[in-house]
Amino acid sequence: MLSYLIRDVTFARSYFPNINTTHQKQDATMKEINWSEIPFGYMKTDYNVRCYYRDGAWGELEVSSSENIDIHMASTCLHYGQEAFEGLKAFMGKDGRIRVFRMDENAKRLQASSRAIMMAELPVEKFEEAVRRVVLLNKRFVPPYGSGSSLYIRPLLIGTGAQVGVKPATEYLFVIFVTPVGPYFKTGFRPSKVCIMRGYDRAAPHGTGMVKVGGNYAASLAAGSKAREAGYAAVLYLDPKEKKYIDECGPANFFGIRGNSYITPASNSILPSITNKSLMHLAEHMGMTVERRPVPFEEIATFDEAAECGTAAVIAPISAIDDLDENKSYVIAKDGNVGPVCEKLYHKLRAIQCGDEPDEFGWVSIIE
Repeated sequence: MLSYLIRDVTFARSYFPNINTTHQKQDATMKEINWSEIPFGYMKTDYNVRCYYRDGAWGELEVSSSENIDIHMASTCLHYGQEAFEGLKAFMGKDGRIRVFRMDENAKRLQASSRAIMMAELPVEKFEEAVRRVVLLNKRFVPPYGSGSSLYIRPLLIGTGAQVGVKPATEYLFVIFVTPVGPYFKTGFRPSKVCIMRGYDRAAPHGTGMVKVGGNYAASLAAGSKAREAGYAAVLYLDPKEKKYIDECGPANFFGIRGNSYITPASNSILPSITNKSLMHLAEHMGMTVERRPVPFEEIATFDEAAECGTAAVIAPISAIDDLDENKSYVIAKDGNVGPVCEKLYHKLRAIQCGDEPDEFGWVSIIE
């Protein structure tokens, strides 16, 4: 792996002769960054990694310093939604080693998204190689241990082949970039309110809700914006068919705690969250009963704790769920504090991600 890095950096220095001077200036600026206060947003980094699918095969990984993509105006990603993405994180440990959490699961989920919208599938091995290379090339942007921030990794796969008829492209581009980020929610690991608005659906039954494609997120923008304007952290969607069951919570999975049970919805319009999958495993390891099943809306009144979970937020505890259509409020965190189970799960998962506890499940990859 080191040979890849040496080759990539040598290429970069020869192709961009002023890059050392530029890095020196940027390093001086980066010393002024308060890593504990950076937002969950985009910050320019040094390099991204790309790979093209042409003539029925994937090419070699390429390194680029450009933030732009040059594509045909008739690309299928622009007209027919042939686009999928992923999100994962790299963490700096106390030992100075960089850890990436469950990147093989992200690779497999990207393949599932590709199958759903008929894009070329990127091999898991090439995905993992791209992650390692882009993290190493941007190592100086990994926030320090203890800052609460991380290096967000965004893989993107798009159809670049030109089509006018509605059919799959013959060419694709995989690009992966990184950016340092702070917590997804400004309130941090504190309970916040969410709301229910039955007039909005995130995804259709038997549609693309179970895969990570941009259209699902575009469909959530209007409701999400309206919720934030009203002071809510997210929208808790009900199932799009009958409005009887709990679905996704904004851009994340939902789970509730009742007694010794971890309860999370099962639906063909919910994205299989890698974070939720990990939390379910941890809950079982802690001796809890895990129930992944349709969850009737009425059950929210019985939960001791509730939260949304995902790569960006990890766990975002819910203090109350307001049903705006029925003018009802369900208070979950009655004392206003994070519940004991959510707190235990959150700190356990974060400890594994950062290397503070042994990785007994084989979830972490060391980047070196």
